Amino acid sequence: MIQIHYPPSREYAGPVQDRYDVIVIGAGPAGAATGTLLAEQGHSVLILERSTVPRFHIGESLIPETYWSLKRLGLIDQLKASAFPKKFSVQFFSEGMKPSKPFYFDEYNDHESSQTWQVERGDFDKMLVDNAVTKGATVRTEAHVMEVLFDGDQAVGVKVKFSTGEVREIACRVVADASGQSSFLVHRLNLKTPDTRLKKASVWSYFQGARRDPGRDEGATLILQTEGKTSWFWYIPLRNDIVSVGCTGATSYMFSKGVDPESVFQRELGRCPALQERLQGSTRYTEYFATKDYSYISRQAAGPGWVLVGDACGFIDPVYSSGVYLAMKSGEFVADAVDVALRSNDLSQQALGSWYPTYHQGVENFRKLVYAFYTPGFSFGEFFRQHPQYRSHMTDILIGAVFKPGVDEIFQVMGEVLPPEEVTLAG
Repeated sequence: MIQIHYPPSREYAGPVQDRYDVIVIGAGPAGAATGTLLAEQGHSVLILERSTVPRFHIGESLIPETYWSLKRLGLIDQLKASAFPKKFSVQFFSEGMKPSKPFYFDEYNDHESSQTWQVERGDFDKMLVDNAVTKGATVRTEAHVMEVLFDGDQAVGVKVKFSTGEVREIACRVVADASGQSSFLVHRLNLKTPDTRLKKASVWSYFQGARRDPGRDEGATLILQTEGKTSWFWYIPLRNDIVSVGCTGATSYMFSKGVDPESVFQRELGRCPALQERLQGSTRYTEYFATKDYSYISRQAAGPGWVLVGDACGFIDPVYSSGVYLAMKSGEFVADAVDVALRSNDLSQQALGSWYPTYHQGVENFRKLVYAFYTPGFSFGEFFRQHPQYRSHMTDILIGAVFKPGVDEIFQVMGEVLPPEEVTLAG
């Protein structure tokens, strides 16, 4: 069975200074966006990535609002020229078989941003990192940040071990933690709060030769609930006739003691006839991957001299493909706040975290829709039959327009049919 891996890259091996304005931990979409924009704004930036670049990562489906972050980073033309499949819509299947009408994004917004992409994260993330270097950031890969250095409660730098074995302490004015779900500072400062309503687990693999729909539906993301709605599958078409297919459900249901990922996947596939039909005749391309209990939020987004970005600040759930968008959008928010903080020489928690209330509200709009998706007995179809005027609010959230004023009005009405505790703010 083929394993997904990338050869080590040595092209980010430039000299490292003793001091920077900003050190970014992690070179994923959050870290790359933060570092790129701060370098563009004239600040000295060092991005430290523990692994090689490119590297394998899950989270391949981009939602339309990602367009605006990519445009600000100057990457739209590269995406247009890429071979990544174009994504025009998302479609939902209930009870393992019943398809909804596809949500075509351009029916809601007649702009080129309504077409997005399905990306292999190794190549996509490398595109972002290369762009950061082009814009003036210094990047070092295979660089293990061992600790963030503090003077009292003020972050003042990092201790890092490079691939050569060299260990250095590098000073900076701001540490931006974009370390993803490893949440470097969150764990060290004991800030993590698990979302107990979303104790989920996922198992996934990749298949070659699976059936795709024709025409503009070829690159559509499919969300397929299993019979009884105890789990759901994603189906994301990628390049080279490869499809990413994964299953998510409650951790306690998915992984009972002694059950391996392949058994879980096959068990749930047996409860999803629509997906069985699509995978018939295909070949599994990789081993099975699994992760669990990944939904959490940090109790604090910033402190003196430090700030969290992307998944390091919190993660919801994969069902609405919000991860890359929120990573890049938080990178924009953080870069703008850090730029102001550096120029005003105010590196306080208040200054470095000034972006978070606005960002948090947008994240909560995603979170509440996820809660609705998992609520037993709740039906989006029935809800919109009763409240058709809120269909545009749902579409707003599906495309990622979660910062749009008034988009949260849907949850005031949804509270009539959901248990009250399902629509309160988390964390």
